[in-house]
Formats: sequence, C-alpha cells, structure tokens
Amino acid sequence: MYTSLKEECYEANLQLPKLGLVLFTFGNVSAVDRQRAVFAIKPSGVSYETLTPADIVICDYEGKVVEGTLRPSSDTKTHAYLYKQWEAIGGVAHTHSTYAVAWAQAGLDIPVFGTTHADHTHRDIPCAPVLTDAMIQGDYEHETGCQILDCLTEKALRYQETEMVLLQNHGPFTWGKTAAKAVYNSAVLEELAKMAYLTLQINPATPRLKDALCNKHYERKHGQNAYYGQGC
Repeated sequence: MYTSLKEECYEANLQLPKLGLVLFTFGNVSAVDRQRAVFAIKPSGVSYETLTPADIVICDYEGKVVEGTLRPSSDTKTHAYLYKQWEAIGGVAHTHSTYAVAWAQAGLDIPVFGTTHADHTHRDIPCAPVLTDAMIQGDYEHETGCQILDCLTEKALRYQETEMVLLQNHGPFTWGKTAAKAVYNSAVLEELAKMAYLTLQINPATPRLKDALCNKHYERKHGQNAYYGQGC
C-alpha cells in the first residue's frame, strides 16, 4: 500500500553510511506522504546492511504505527512533530556525524565564515539549547521537536531557508522538500561543521563572512533572481 514511500525512505537511509554520516545503526531518515498524512521511517536498531524496503515503518503524525511489524525509530515523535509544524517539508534526517556532533556537544552555533556556507544558508547554523530536566523526563522525543522549532522561532529563522539545526549535547537534524534533500543537507552540514572547526584551528580570530558577500552567494543560488545551475 505504501510501496513507493517505503522505497523512497529506504534509498535515503542507505545514503547515510555511504556518505560517512553514521556508524552501525546510528541515525535515521523519514519521508512523508502529505496526501495520506503518513510518513515512512527507518526501524529502530536495524543495521543498514540488512535493511530492506519491507522493514520501513509507516506512522501517522502522532507517531503511531500505521503499517509495519518492526518498532519505528526512537526519534519518530521528533519527525512527526516537525511534519505537523512545517507543511512544506518532505523529509527529515538525523545523524551522528562527527563534526556536527562536536559543535552540538560544545553548544555552539556554526558561524558563517565562507561562501560555501553562504551557498546553503546565509545564517549561522543554530544550536538549540539542551532540553530541561522536565522535557527529558516527559515526552522526550516530542520535546526534542519542540526545542528545534522554538530555536528557529527565537532566532527568527525560516525553516525553508535554514534546513539544518544542532541540538545541544545530541546532534544534527536536517530537513528538505524530499528525504533525499534532507540527507543532502546532512552531508552539507557535516562539511560546514568541519570547515568551521578547521578555520578556527588555523586562526581563532577569523572574522565572519562580510554581509555583502554572504548575501550575494545565497541570493544567486536561492533568491528571486537566482542564476546558479540550469533552471529556467
């Protein structure tokens, strides 16, 4: 019944180990079907080497299983919350990639130091604060989604423009119009995190990218008059 959705989710999940973004059973990707108000997600604790499309679990926006025999990812309620809140996204990814996690553990936003960063977002990549004890002891995964949303809201960031976030002491979450784009954003985030770290190692006093150059690179790729690529 959900064959194509499961296949999309499956293919996106397989990209995580191929891109070096996860080890063992770490991480997960989901893909949503807006017309049927369900999403597909990787089952919890299943190796990518043995994962099959049939293993993918279908859930509703409350995180309840609609189809599947395996337990869905432990992060399912986080994905569900983001799908409910952000109607324009089609996929969500969560990884434990090294440099992104390092920034998250440090509790720091990733600053815009260069045009590679600005090509993808003209804002710092935000780090949402660690959850409170009450959040952790309550509906933890749901509260994780709330913390992500609150972080973007407080920093006046649009989820369509900043498709990535860090959660302090946890790691990165990314999203996009498709599951494949969410994975792409996870790979980009890891590279930006690595570049920023190395930049500060070489020169701890590195200045931020100047606004004019930052905005130019973002707008030429994403703005109303964008001219990057072969689109009409």
